[in-house]
Amino acid sequence: MTPQPPSPPASRTETDTFGPIEVPGGALWGAQTARSLHFFAIGEQRMPLEIVHALAQVKRAAAEVNGALGLLAPLRAEAIANAARRVATGELDAQFPLSVWQTGSGTQSHMNVNEVIASLASQAMGGGLGAERRVHPHDDVNLGQSSNDVFPTAMHIAAVLHARPLLAALAGLREALKAKSLALAEVPKVGRTHLQDATPVTFGQEFGGHEAQLALAELAVRRALGDVHALAIGGTAVGTGLNTHRAFGARVAAVLAQRLDAPFVVATNLFAAMAGHEALVGLHSALRTLAVALTKIANDVRLMGSGPRAGLGELRLPANEPGSSIMPGKVNPTQVEALAMVCAQVMGHDVAIGIAASLGQFELNAYKPLIAHDLLDSLRLLADGMNSFRAHCIEGIVVNAAHAQAVLAHSLRAGTAVVPHIGHDRAAQIVRHAQDHGLGLREAALAVGGLSAADFDAWVDLRRLWAPD
Repeated sequence: MTPQPPSPPASRTETDTFGPIEVPGGALWGAQTARSLHFFAIGEQRMPLEIVHALAQVKRAAAEVNGALGLLAPLRAEAIANAARRVATGELDAQFPLSVWQTGSGTQSHMNVNEVIASLASQAMGGGLGAERRVHPHDDVNLGQSSNDVFPTAMHIAAVLHARPLLAALAGLREALKAKSLALAEVPKVGRTHLQDATPVTFGQEFGGHEAQLALAELAVRRALGDVHALAIGGTAVGTGLNTHRAFGARVAAVLAQRLDAPFVVATNLFAAMAGHEALVGLHSALRTLAVALTKIANDVRLMGSGPRAGLGELRLPANEPGSSIMPGKVNPTQVEALAMVCAQVMGHDVAIGIAASLGQFELNAYKPLIAHDLLDSLRLLADGMNSFRAHCIEGIVVNAAHAQAVLAHSLRAGTAVVPHIGHDRAAQIVRHAQDHGLGLREAALAVGGLSAADFDAWVDLRRLWAPD
């Protein structure tokens, strides 16, 4: 029978500058993580794993640079870099249990990452955990670094990486809207302003307008991302670069740029990069713009799909699931509702991020975890929301063309077409007569007089109303 390795003890004693503290026996973290678990049992939100993975990317690059600069022995640098790589790929996610609601610099999650990487590197070098650790979380893993420059660097890295799925989802939704616009280019409907009947448009024009709104939002996101490529790394405690090699920051940024395929550079002013978060405020502002556009688009779809018999009834939305627990056969615009809630949450995040970013003091903003959490949550929610809305709503929409045509034929807004020929006042008289007497526009025009049937037919060409010469 193959002998089994001994089970780890229930706990072990770790020590930091505050003295000893018990740590679960199998945990790779150390004393500072244990203290954070004890003192910050707040809420259920955990530090986003996107931040943990980004911190590990910084640690990997830092170990490689410190090794190349001769500040870490080659084997030690390699062990740290390999350990950091494993963390960055998500292999050790269970080792990062800390709450978002901790120190505003993110120091405790930063040390959680340092401690786990130190333990992994120690094991790779034949050492153990705790007192038997051969790699120090401060002196080795954190060499030439501070939470105050590493954590904002990780925030920027995570934002850039996780903007990619958002942009992909946005591109997919734009393509779906563009396809609807082309397919419905010649299908007319009543236009609406103030939720009142207006001159005709086509479904293609409406969906094309929606796609153009998203194009503007995408441009805003891409522009904002340019500023997020500037990193705080190399500033250490307050922006002066104390206790780090002069070339460290630029070299780390270059390694990250090459590895993550993004144009990362060291910020031109490290004091601003650590004390302020305007770049992330700008990015989230662009996400708010996207949320605003998506809300308008979703509500247009909701209204056009209302009914099916007592609403506008111009669109038939995909029937994905039963809509009511009491009304048989009822189908609700659930994809619209989900997307609208996502957008409301993003707009709320934008308020919180603006407040948090405004409250930095001197050389540090101490609201970093909140900013990171809400920004990454917005990126994820919008990406998922757009993918769902595209796949389960937009792509399956069917236009009720016959109903739309009937409503258009009954509309009075075509009276606008006769204004150039008989003037606004006489045209308004015809429209009022039609409305007061329940007549069609042509019938009312002939009843009021002043123009012939031939004139009306020549002037009121519906197609020219949505595609004027």
